[in-house]
Amino acid sequence: MGKTIDIIKKTRTVPEEVKEKRKEFVRIKKLIIKSLKEGPKTIPQIAKESSVPAVEITYHLMTLRKYREIITGELDDMDEYFSYELNNTK
Repeated sequence: MGKTIDIIKKTRTVPEEVKEKRKEFVRIKKLIIKSLKEGPKTIPQIAKESSVPAVEITYHLMTLRKYREIITGELDDMDEYFSYELNNTK
């Protein structure tokens, strides 16, 4: 008899929709990280550079922030947007 996890892996399938959403999440995460490697940026700056809608950038930034992959920086000169940067202490 095999280990339970091996049995689960063999019998459980992941729906294609879930696989596609995961791929899209990883794709956008990579775009954000690539953008922030150049230095701190605001949501509109990242959205413009990556051609991803600001609302999606916001969602992904908050997820990355939750897991401390990025940190929130200062407000911009007009006090409208925070800047975000990579967390280099991880």
